[in-house]
Amino acid sequence: MTTARAETVTSLDGRTFTAHCAVPDRPGPGILLFQEILGINDNMRGLADRLAREGYVVLVPDVFWRIEPGFERKDESSLEECMAMVGQLDWETVPDDVSATHAHLLSLPECTGTVGAVGFCLGGTLAFLAAARSRVEGRGVDAAVSYYGSGNDQVLPMLDDVTCPVLFHYGERDPYIPVESIEQVERAVAGRPGTSVERYDAGHAFSNWDAPSMYDEPAAEAAWTRTLAFLDDNLR
Repeated sequence: MTTARAETVTSLDGRTFTAHCAVPDRPGPGILLFQEILGINDNMRGLADRLAREGYVVLVPDVFWRIEPGFERKDESSLEECMAMVGQLDWETVPDDVSATHAHLLSLPECTGTVGAVGFCLGGTLAFLAAARSRVEGRGVDAAVSYYGSGNDQVLPMLDDVTCPVLFHYGERDPYIPVESIEQVERAVAGRPGTSVERYDAGHAFSNWDAPSMYDEPAAEAAWTRTLAFLDDNLR
């Protein structure tokens, strides 16, 4: 049994934004869940519920709140509009909003203290960013999972700041992420303890069951099984 509610997060510059919260029926580790470019839609709420059913306290921040609070689109038919939203993101304030959400998650009574970051698409890069930059009273996240983060290769210079295990998932037929970018990430993380890159015979957003032209069930289930095992190993 899980429950869902809205949480109000206070940003580091004193404003407030909303985050979707899914909680299990008992206290557990926290998960920062980061949205795709479609916003916090049914797919993201569904993922939050799935994680909560596994015993995690999940918080999904509205990444676009400074542009259009509550922005939400259903599927791949809105990609052009969603890409325009990404183009308006202020990457100077995004890390601060990630840290504010991290702090809020730790303050929830249901959260037992360890925190993972999981993200998809845009959120895949934000999960990596959280691992590198988010600190609450000097402590970072304890594990991060990045699904097809299209900006991961651009934030690789932050890798030295990542102190937790990271699991990367990529589709080998992703039209938005060249194989060369995946290889760049693989080379950069080679030999790092607890860090791995998994590839699948799939395209972009293969985990999104609400995007029929992109969803690939075998890849999605294989990645999900690995994700749950990785989180269990590092957060419990």
